[in-house]
Amino acid sequence: MKIGVHKIAMAAPNDVSGLKALIDAGAVDPASIVAVIGKTEGNGGANDFTRGFATLSFQLLLAPLLGTTPDDVGARIAFVWSGGTEGVLSPHATIFTRVPGVPAQTPRLALGIAVTRELAAEEIGRMAMVEVVADAVRRCLADTGITDPSAVHYVQVKGPLLTPARITEARARGAALATEDPNGSKTYARGAMGLGVALGLGEVSGADLSDAVIARRLDLFSSVASTSAGGELKNCEVLLFGNSASAGGDLRIGHAVLADAIDADGVRAALASAGLDVSASVGREDAGRIAAVFAKAEASPTGKIRGWRNTMLSDADINYERHARAALGAVIASVTNDPAIFVSGGTEHQCAPGMAPIAAIVRV
Repeated sequence: MKIGVHKIAMAAPNDVSGLKALIDAGAVDPASIVAVIGKTEGNGGANDFTRGFATLSFQLLLAPLLGTTPDDVGARIAFVWSGGTEGVLSPHATIFTRVPGVPAQTPRLALGIAVTRELAAEEIGRMAMVEVVADAVRRCLADTGITDPSAVHYVQVKGPLLTPARITEARARGAALATEDPNGSKTYARGAMGLGVALGLGEVSGADLSDAVIARRLDLFSSVASTSAGGELKNCEVLLFGNSASAGGDLRIGHAVLADAIDADGVRAALASAGLDVSASVGREDAGRIAAVFAKAEASPTGKIRGWRNTMLSDADINYERHARAALGAVIASVTNDPAIFVSGGTEHQCAPGMAPIAAIVRV
């Protein structure tokens, strides 16, 4: 198989003109689209409706082109949105296509996609969520033909959080929840999905996992997971990216671990892992080789970065995730010369505390 990566700008959450232009020009066959990952200019919280708005807008564009319904488009294409384009982050979408291709002489980008069953409210942020994500990760590995987990560089998972409606429904049934705070449920949901990736890839042992460790035992983690939670989903969508000898095309993916929110060396390490060595910022020619960058942003648990205090965790006006996304987005863009990058907040069980994963797809 051959994976295609096409990044488009978005003037608003319902702006699908970039994809329409690619389709009209013959650069993208609608039937080949398998996933969309993007950033919308919402708040990134439990009430961020820009994510569902963006999904619906793409479904309405693609449904008549595919001769199907918007709901069917949602079933055949994985839509993953992260709200919050603070600072220099630019609203955009990355379109992934998959078509038959001749295997290259060296491993190339492969993409596996799996969707879990719908989760009940009481399963969100609990071991049930861990286990369904782990199973989906294993199915993704089989989909890509990757047998060595070290060839996996990025696993994006989008799943549900606890909305007020789901909390009310669960109360009526007498179900016990991980939390009854909608925004606070993001921590448990992201953490459970992160541990699901770790379990599926063998980075943690199932014997070490239980409801009690989720969002608490942060020494248990995946180094390649990137998880987000939203009210627009009831199941989890898992997208696994790695390099496979059975894949074709001219793209490779690599990853690194960011030591903190200003780790420019970590950005360069991710590019180098994918095959693009840069000593400082990326020049114009090399910038064209970078197809996409995906990262998680986190505030330091000590409230300090490199010995200096910051107010990310104590600011009552701005959520720490928004601080972190803005800071890291500027650092990545300063290296890549491109602010259309995917930076998502919250790293529960995604790298060690205070650290964060970053992945880059590069044309070789």
